[in-house]
Amino acid sequence: MQRFTDQPLGARPHLAVFGSDKVGNFVLTTPLLRGLKRKYPGATLDFFGGETTRDLEQGCPYVDARFSLYGARPDYLADLNAFVAARRAAAGDYDLAINCDEFSELNLVVVAAVAPRYLVGASLAPDFRRKLPPGDDIRDRMLRDHDWNSPDFLARYGAVIGSNYLAEIFCTIAYVETDYFQTEVASAPPPFAVPDVLLHMTTTRSAKQWLPEYWRELIGWCAARGLSVGMLGGKPQIERERYHAGGWEEDLLRETPLIDLRGETALPQLAGAFRQARAAVVVDAGPMHIAAAVGCPTVCLFGNDADGDGASPINLWAPRAPNAAVLRTPAKCRVCVEQRFKNDACLVEGHPCMRELRPAQAIAALASALGLA
Repeated sequence: MQRFTDQPLGARPHLAVFGSDKVGNFVLTTPLLRGLKRKYPGATLDFFGGETTRDLEQGCPYVDARFSLYGARPDYLADLNAFVAARRAAAGDYDLAINCDEFSELNLVVVAAVAPRYLVGASLAPDFRRKLPPGDDIRDRMLRDHDWNSPDFLARYGAVIGSNYLAEIFCTIAYVETDYFQTEVASAPPPFAVPDVLLHMTTTRSAKQWLPEYWRELIGWCAARGLSVGMLGGKPQIERERYHAGGWEEDLLRETPLIDLRGETALPQLAGAFRQARAAVVVDAGPMHIAAAVGCPTVCLFGNDADGDGASPINLWAPRAPNAAVLRTPAKCRVCVEQRFKNDACLVEGHPCMRELRPAQAIAALASALGLA
C-alpha cells in the first residue's frame, strides 16, 4: 500500500471511498465522487458508508456498489468479507482507497483490510499494528494539520486549495478537479403537499440551535403573509433522544400554524420536499446540506461572526451554493473554537452567539429568498 501522488491507475481502476454515517458528510463527498468518475471514466467506484445515508448512497449515480460500515447487522464481518470478495471478483483488486473520515477507527481498520494499491488519507499499516506513516507531500501535510477550519489553514495550503470547504479538501487530497461547491443528492417526491417555507430547527449539538421564541416570530411573519410553514426532522422520539428537541417544538405546533412533517420522509423525499418549497430556514445540520444541494433558496443560521468564530466550524461546512444565504451573528465568542467544537451545549450563559442572531435578520433573508424584499 503506497501513498497516492497521482500515479496512473490504468483504464479501468477499482476505487473505494470511505465515508461516515452522517448526512452532511455524504453530501460534501459528492463532488469527490463525481470528480473521480470523470477523471477515470472506466472506473468502478465502491462506497463504504452507513445505514443513515444508505438511500442517498444508493441514489448517487457515481456509486457502483455500496456497503454499510455503520449500522447494526447480525453477521457484520461475514457480510463485509462477502462484499469485498464479490467486488474484487467483479472489478479486480482495489487500485485506490480514499478515506474521508480518518477520525473513525473503523475506517482505519477496513481501509487496511481491503488492501488498496494506493491510499489517500489515513489507514492502519498492512500488519494492523500501527497507523501507516504519513507522506510528506503538501496534501499529506494538510491531512496531518488538525486546524482545517481556521483562516491560517488556508494561508498555509493556498498553493493547492482555494477555500477551507470540506468538499474541496476531499477533492484536493485525491488530486481531483471539479466544481467543489456543486453538491448533489438524489430526490424523490415527498408524501405530502409541500408548504411554502420549510424549517429545520434541531441539531446533534445544541450549541448550534436557534432560540424557540425566534422561531415563533419567524413563523408569525410567514403566517401574516399567508405563507404555509412546515417543520422537518426525525420522528419526535428520535428528535428528543438525538437532536435536543424539547417541549418547545410541541408548543410551536400547538400555538402557531406550523405543520408537523417530522418523520414523514426518507432522505430522497426530504430532498424532494426542499426542491418543491419556495424557501427554507435551517440550522447547521444535515438537512441544510440537502436543501442547498437541490437548489432550494436556503437561509442558513450560523452562530459564527464575521471572523468565523462561533458555534460551528463554519469554514468547513457552510454551503457555497448561490441559493444558500449564510447568516452570521454579530456576537464574538471563541469558546466553541477553543473546545474544538467537542462541547455539546453552549458553555456561555445566555447563549449569546445565537441570541444575537435576531429574528429580523433571518426574516429579511427569508423575504429576499422568497422574492418579497
